[in-house]
Amino acid sequence: MTPQQPPAFRAQTHIPFWRRTPPAVFPPLMGLFGLALAWGRAVEPFSVPRAISDLLLGAVALVFLFALGAYGAKLVKRPGVVVEDLRILPGRTGLAAMSLCALLLAVGLVPIMPIAAQALLFAGLAVHLGLAALMIHSLMTSPPEARQVTPAWHLSFVGFVVAPLSAAPLGFDLLAQALLAGTMAIAALIYGASAAQVLRRGTPPSLRPLLAIHLAPVCLFGTTAMLLDLTGLAVAFAGLASAGFVALVLSARYLTAAGFSALWGAFTFPLAAFSGLMLDLGGQGATFRIVGGVTLVAATLLIPWIAAKVLQLWIKGALAVKTNAAVA
Repeated sequence: MTPQQPPAFRAQTHIPFWRRTPPAVFPPLMGLFGLALAWGRAVEPFSVPRAISDLLLGAVALVFLFALGAYGAKLVKRPGVVVEDLRILPGRTGLAAMSLCALLLAVGLVPIMPIAAQALLFAGLAVHLGLAALMIHSLMTSPPEARQVTPAWHLSFVGFVVAPLSAAPLGFDLLAQALLAGTMAIAALIYGASAAQVLRRGTPPSLRPLLAIHLAPVCLFGTTAMLLDLTGLAVAFAGLASAGFVALVLSARYLTAAGFSALWGAFTFPLAAFSGLMLDLGGQGATFRIVGGVTLVAATLLIPWIAAKVLQLWIKGALAVKTNAAVA
């Protein structure tokens, strides 16, 4: 006897694929972009071929552009889907990751297409700023229980720190410095509010993967500091990131207690960011270089696996249902 499909799934089986594009597809793509860039940072310390990073970046860019086109078609069909997606946690996380993917692509384009990278940098910043404004409006008009601080807030409000990774190499040092200072202040507020909330209420098993996001800002602060020749600050952030990384590894069973879900995409980009920071600091000591190499191998094994699982859910049409994505 054929098992019955859930009612929500049956209701969407005849909806065109693009009309139910879920924002949850973008966080693992962000992790794949980070992985491609981390391989680029391994060129100098480990003499790996630059082609590995370039091929990964090109492949991820194609998947990202397809996903972006699908969500764009959904948006054109019914613009209100953005506001609806921002009302739910997977939607907020995914839409922030979408614009951050564009900023990460800009980083990869800097050496080969600097003009395109510059255009993508400012376009990505504009979109991310617009989404952050919409999220603030959504939070202000939501019931109190929907306004709880989550690690995903880092993506929306601290995610601007991805921009200096391309802004600094393109010569926009003042912009990079301003974004670093501003996002550090915002991150401190989110860390404090999140810690207080966890101590007061704990974290449900289904939402625990999001705790890994707390690692990403510290790693990106360190990477940005390196680009701005603030080596001492970068090493300090690397120390904080290392402590956070060890804590996450030791808490792996706690974080994954609910089993696999689309929220596992939250494991991908922090791991890539940590590996990238360690590789950036490879010239400061063998320890950084070794840790960077080991975590790069781990990231290469874990991130594509998570991304493939999430993309498989998307292709089957289950990701939109599981994440309650808006339908155009």
